[in-house]
Amino acid sequence: MRDKVQENIEKRVKRKGRGLVYINSDFADLGSPDAVRQALQRMQKDGMIVRVLRGIYCYPKIDNELGMGVLSPSFYDIAQAIARRDNSKIIPTPSFALNQLNLSTQVTANVVFFTNGSSRRINIGSGRGITFVHTSDNKMLAFKSYLMLLITLSMREIGEQSLTDKHLDIIKEHLRNVKKSDYNHDIKLMPVWIQKKLHTL
Repeated sequence: MRDKVQENIEKRVKRKGRGLVYINSDFADLGSPDAVRQALQRMQKDGMIVRVLRGIYCYPKIDNELGMGVLSPSFYDIAQAIARRDNSKIIPTPSFALNQLNLSTQVTANVVFFTNGSSRRINIGSGRGITFVHTSDNKMLAFKSYLMLLITLSMREIGEQSLTDKHLDIIKEHLRNVKKSDYNHDIKLMPVWIQKKLHTL
């Protein structure tokens, strides 16, 4: 039976669109913790949302063109939801950053993120998992833009001498999606040689 809390959660989820991952506290303004938890459980039973992990749900994208059906959320979206739930921050590994920016085609079934929270491994199912490794790298944790963080990690991994024009063209396209205020803040956190490269793009 749908109540007002569930109705409002469903409206918000539909308005934001498919593919997003949620935790219970994302709806704290719509009802008590128990009311939100029960509403999400009913929505899962009704098939509207999918339970990813305990207390973490996704309003999944549906692939009708290729017949793949319900699509699983990305590792990063799941990791971000876990970080929000645990009130922590995460940093992807360089290999993951390269893949996210299409600078590498390497894909892994198990992803590692650095975090200012506790070290642990989260099993997602089907042999997939996310490992969190504690770090105290405050500079990397201070980035405002996820894209700027990915760019920094990727460029450091490739190395100044190995960067090609193709790499820089891809990075330039990604920079178009970074807010100017975030760019101005985050570029100060980058190694000087990366700052100089970005200033030329």
